[in-house]
Amino acid sequence: MAIVGGGIVGVATAMALVDSGRCSVTVLEAEPRLAEHQSGRNSGVIHAGLYYRPGSLKAQTCREGREALYRFLADEGIPHRRSGKLVVATTTREVETLALLEDRGRANGLRNLRRLGAAELRAVEPEVVGVAGLWVEETGVVSFAAVTAALARRVERAGGTIRTSARVLLARRDGTGLAIATTAGDVRASFLVNCAGLQADRVARLSGVPPGVAIIPFRGEYYELARERRDLVRTMIYPVPDSSLPFLGIHLTRTIDDRVEAGPNAVLALARDGYGRGRFSARDLAEMVRFPGFWRMAARHWRAGVVEEARSASATLMVRALQRLVPAVRAGDVRRSGCGIRAQAVDRAGRLLDDFHIVRGDRSIHVLNAPSPGATAAIAIGRYIARQTLEAIER
Repeated sequence: MAIVGGGIVGVATAMALVDSGRCSVTVLEAEPRLAEHQSGRNSGVIHAGLYYRPGSLKAQTCREGREALYRFLADEGIPHRRSGKLVVATTTREVETLALLEDRGRANGLRNLRRLGAAELRAVEPEVVGVAGLWVEETGVVSFAAVTAALARRVERAGGTIRTSARVLLARRDGTGLAIATTAGDVRASFLVNCAGLQADRVARLSGVPPGVAIIPFRGEYYELARERRDLVRTMIYPVPDSSLPFLGIHLTRTIDDRVEAGPNAVLALARDGYGRGRFSARDLAEMVRFPGFWRMAARHWRAGVVEEARSASATLMVRALQRLVPAVRAGDVRRSGCGIRAQAVDRAGRLLDDFHIVRGDRSIHVLNAPSPGATAAIAIGRYIARQTLEAIER
């Protein structure tokens, strides 16, 4: 069994497969290290399951995965905090959406939600100003790079193999199995599981499977509060999100190492590894503009895109967004920090896919969209993919 992608979803799937005792597993990671992309470039939030449509795969796996993750963290001794977060309505119009979020959270099994009035907000976060809030106790924070490394150790202890610097070049049927060409040599496998994230659509095509979607990269840019101003935020402060977009808006997060990150923006990236400002890839850009769904998406969401691009270019606009939640933030309090690239699947109609999207091929399964809460849900979604894989092999 070959798993393409050494991010948290790929390695969690490998753990589920080796734990089954029914197959040997090799993880093929293109980069020199695991968790080099989405899994290692996020703010580390363990999501509670507040936002997701009840009954969706995201909602199901977030609930199961969150508690499985907390147990795993305790077993492995990985530093983490179940710190909670505050979702803040800053206008009366947002209060109705806040109530809908509360209903969704309760439908998704959250037991410790608490509605807060304007005066109660400051008892939780003294610098917050809003008209109402929702306290979400089950939210936490961790380093998902550390989680991925611990999952990989478990895979290897159980007899699995992790191969880095092994970018997949081609996968084809060869007798009863697959011959997989990589930059680190050829690999034979009975089945391929594609968890390649930013490269998932390309790996599908290399395996002879039309993905039906394109990965459109969005760059999430973070700022960081100055050390002397970190006391403005105790835990995590989120806005009420725009329900038309699969992003959660500009928020403030106290990370596991006690930095306070602010952001992220969600701007179109011109390269799938475009972590440096101004970085672009001619190949990535050409594939993007040739895909008809890209133009339909752009026509639908161009106004939001203009706002995000403006905020990316202007620290002043980022500070204003933060001041909606915490008015005490000033321009001198923030500096640019890191960024991540989100692998957002878009279909030919221009829709931003908002749930896990998994496609089966001949002797392969392809995870073509693994949105937030993918890291939180990794253990659960890994078990789900493993079940799908074992069922496919046994047919």
